[in-house]
Amino acid sequence: MNKIQKLITELCPNGVEFKKLGEVCRFQNGFAFKSTLFKQSGLPIIRITNIQNKNVDETDLVYFDKTDYSETLSQYEIRKGDILVAMSGATTGKIGIVSSNEILYLNQRVGKFVVNINVLDNRYLYHFLLSKVNEIYTMAGGGAQPKLSSTKLMAELLIPLPPLAIQQEIVNILDKFTELEAELEAELEAELEARKKQYEHYRCKLLTFNNINGGWYKWLTINEIGMLIRGNGLQKKDFTESGVGCIHYGQIYTYYGTFTDKTKSFVSEELAKKLRKASKNDLIIATVSENMEDVCKTVAWLGDDDICVSGDTLIFKHNENPKYLAYYLQTPMFFDYKKQNSTGTKVIRVHGDKLGKFKIPIPPLEEQNRIVAILDKFDKLVNDISEGLPAEIKMRRQQYEYYRNKLLTFEKAA
Repeated sequence: MNKIQKLITELCPNGVEFKKLGEVCRFQNGFAFKSTLFKQSGLPIIRITNIQNKNVDETDLVYFDKTDYSETLSQYEIRKGDILVAMSGATTGKIGIVSSNEILYLNQRVGKFVVNINVLDNRYLYHFLLSKVNEIYTMAGGGAQPKLSSTKLMAELLIPLPPLAIQQEIVNILDKFTELEAELEAELEAELEARKKQYEHYRCKLLTFNNINGGWYKWLTINEIGMLIRGNGLQKKDFTESGVGCIHYGQIYTYYGTFTDKTKSFVSEELAKKLRKASKNDLIIATVSENMEDVCKTVAWLGDDDICVSGDTLIFKHNENPKYLAYYLQTPMFFDYKKQNSTGTKVIRVHGDKLGKFKIPIPPLEEQNRIVAILDKFDKLVNDISEGLPAEIKMRRQQYEYYRNKLLTFEKAA
């Protein structure tokens, strides 16, 4: 008999009491900080995007100055160990725990749990809530516009409440799993980052030419190399289970790599007749994004069949090696160009007339093929590690989830 089973036999032989969440902890809603008053420095604000089922993500923080508000904001302070939940948006139902030693502040649509330490261990609650993420999301209504009610959450979600000694022993076991997972993730991501830097170094080196026309290559604008055609009409709501392959501009920087011969999505044959299409070896370029890195991200289409593309993309038709062109559009040279020729701040765009003037060194196809063969090897290495990293982490998480669900399953007291 293991330690937990022994404790259960000793401390709660007749089963465990289940209580409403609101009976063992208090819920604190966030404050409506004004986005127009967000600053680059000051006191940090935690938003729903920072909640990702792990330690609270402190990247992409916004800040505020207390002098901009007349309200007393101390009740919205977040400290190390506080457990948070996202109340709406894409992260609805996700849970976060604060690991920072500094004081953070709770934005609207984020909630904080304040436990009754006499009956509930804080990290026991954290692991329990992680096991209920899907249930909480469903409670929020699911769908495209979920919105979680704190009143409903605290009244309807039941938590098994064994004695504190049992809670703490469960926490000890589950914390070890999460620590191992974090260590593995950090190790694998460091390896991936090192490989990416090595790959980017060789890519840049292979694609750096003297800025003059050579005897064996020429500097040509994109408009001189081929033709840019704007995509049209396709929206995500048009996706079907099967039909004609399609690529939406948002998928170019969230799903696809440098090249592909298969599409993630499809549209009906009837709609496909109205949409512009990319053919084999065409490049598909996303002309709009929320950040400079993703705008003008490019995927080379290598499939045999024509596919539909959405608005906010450009189809580039040409007679060069498509991978060579796609790789060149990943270089620092192109990044600098699009940075200088983009418009917008929240939504960044590069118009076709600007893109068409970018110059690319065009060596003979034989040399393009040689460069592509080398870069393909690096690309495969990085992608293999990228695929291996989530697989390893997924295996660890599944192991954690198995033991978490097992440890949090109790016979209910009569």
